[in-house]
Formats: sequence, structure tokens, C-alpha cells
Amino acid sequence: MKTDFSNELSPEVREKMKKNLVYVGIFAVVMFFAGLTSAYYVNMGGGFWLKYPMPLGFYLSTLFIACSSLCYILAIRFIKQGKINAMKLQMALTLVFGLLFVSFQFIGYRQLIARGIYNPSIFWTYPEILVNDGRYGDTITATMQGNAILVDGNDFRVSNRAMTKSEFLDFQSYMRNYALPEQVIFSRQHTPLKAIPSKKFTLFINNQPLLIKDGKFYSNDSTLMSHTDEIRLCKVAMNVVLGRGHFMMKGKYGKDFSVYLKGKQLNYKDGAFWINGRILSESAQLQARETSDNASAFLYVISFAHLLHVLGALIYLMVMVKRSITGSYSAENNLSLRLGAMFWHFLGILWVYLFLFFNFIH
Repeated sequence: MKTDFSNELSPEVREKMKKNLVYVGIFAVVMFFAGLTSAYYVNMGGGFWLKYPMPLGFYLSTLFIACSSLCYILAIRFIKQGKINAMKLQMALTLVFGLLFVSFQFIGYRQLIARGIYNPSIFWTYPEILVNDGRYGDTITATMQGNAILVDGNDFRVSNRAMTKSEFLDFQSYMRNYALPEQVIFSRQHTPLKAIPSKKFTLFINNQPLLIKDGKFYSNDSTLMSHTDEIRLCKVAMNVVLGRGHFMMKGKYGKDFSVYLKGKQLNYKDGAFWINGRILSESAQLQARETSDNASAFLYVISFAHLLHVLGALIYLMVMVKRSITGSYSAENNLSLRLGAMFWHFLGILWVYLFLFFNFIH
């Protein structure tokens, strides 16, 4: 016969035991995230590191989780005072703000993706900081009405000035004709890429103009453009359409993002990294081109790990909201409500710490 010894314990002892279990869980989570942030910090100081501001979605989610914790504090206060209806309202608001936190976390992820910052675990890629495959200017270039289109950073320039918005949109529109996915190009390797004539733009490969005859590209009067060069063109076109010049991340270098080397911010000009007024060595430039964007990988892993903990806590919170609505809690019986508050407040504080970490360290 199984004996339930918990019934022999006083309510105070049972409460202390359950609180200790919550403390153990909190300690385990603290150690987990301490390990992740420590690994982040160590990796950041070891080589090239991409830094950029956090998305607006993360700022708003921080506000919502703070509001959620505040509502939970009020709910506990009201239940102790015997104000059941007020407690029910505050618990419902706690859940609503918790759900808003989750929603705006995903909005923040979408904003990161819109900037060209991808999660390698989702997209099965591990992008570099700099564009390597299909980098404009390596083999494929273009002119606009006879003037060379150059790239510095992510700035497309023509005639020693930045392209206007309308000019760049026209260039993107033209390159969109060739921005085909790589798998499509491989599947049609025996069918030449359809060339679209343009009065405004001319494409070059290895500084030689690509000629158009009968809807096909020729590298000279008689040589049809090779399938390998077609793949190069499609990759360059895809990067131009996505607004990428030399960097995988969209935007202006120094304003929207920067690259650091062992904690020191680098300048970028003339297609190369500089530090303290000196250009980095050729080997360092090559290393930069081969360096993966570990910063963004850490950002996704750490923030999503926290989000998973919040999702788990939200399930428990939904149960408590249901119990509060059905009248299961009173001024004398609310232990599970208080235990849930301990962990929920901890997750809120943890996110504020991570948010500050990303803003001041990332």
C-alpha cells in the first residue's frame, strides 16, 4: 500500500519545499544562460564580429513583459486582500501581455530577417559577414548609360556619386530578370539564360561587355555565355535585388551595422577594412570574407531559448487563469499562484538582462 507522506507535513513545510523546487529550477536556468552569454562574450573577442541595433520588436516585447509582471504583482496583492474579481482581471491581463511578448518577439525576428540577418538553424545556412558567393564587382559588373556602377560597402555608386533611389530601383528591376534561384539554374543547364536588352544598363563579365543576340548572352561575337557564368550572374543579380553590396546585412555600414575585430570597430572603405587609419593585411581581409556571422547565430539561439521558457510558463499561466476564473483561489489558498509569479517574474528579469546584454555588448 502506497503511503502519501506529504499529508503528514504542515502547510508551511509543503510551501517551503515547493518554493525550493522553484528556486532550483531558476538556478538551473540562470546557469544555462550564464553559459550561453559567457560563450558569446568569449567568441566576440576572438575575431571579426558583427554588431547592429536590436529590432523595434524586441523593444516592444520588453515593454510587454514588464507590463505582464506588473499585472501579476497586482493580482497577488488583490488575492491577498480578498478582491477576487480584481485578481481575475489582472491575471487575464498578465496572460494577454505575455502573449503580446511572444508575438513581438517573432515580429523582431522578422525584422532581423528583413535586414538580411538569417537564423542558420531555420534556414539551414550559415551566412558570412561579407558576401562571398555572387559578390558584385568580382567578375560581374554593369554600367548605367556608359558610366560604371561601383560598390563600396552596400553603397552603389555611379559617376562618383551615390545612385539615386529611382536609379537603384531601376537597376534592381533590371537585375531581377536574372535573379533566379540556384536550383532553377542547375535544372535548366542545357537551356541558355534569356537575355533582356536594356537601353540603360549593360552587363560586363571580367571587364568584357556581354553582347545580346537572339535573346542570348555572348561573351564575344561568337562565344555563348557559359553555364558557370550564368550561375555567377544569377547569384550577383539576387544579391543586387536584395540590396546587398559587399555585406550580407542590408543597410549602410557604420550606421546600420559595424564590424569589430577583437573589440575594436573597423572602418570600411574602398572595399577593404581599416583600423586606426591603416588597412588590414591581405590575410586579414581574406579571413574577414570567410568569417561566419556568429553574432547573429548567438542572438537567435539565446533569445529563442528564452522564448521557449516563456512559452512553457505561458501554458502554466493559462491553467492558473482558468483556475482563477473558476474560483479556485482565495486569500487563504493561492500557493500555486504565488509560485507561478516567482518564475514569471524571473523570466521577465532574465529577458531585461538579455535585452541590455544585446544592446550594450552585441
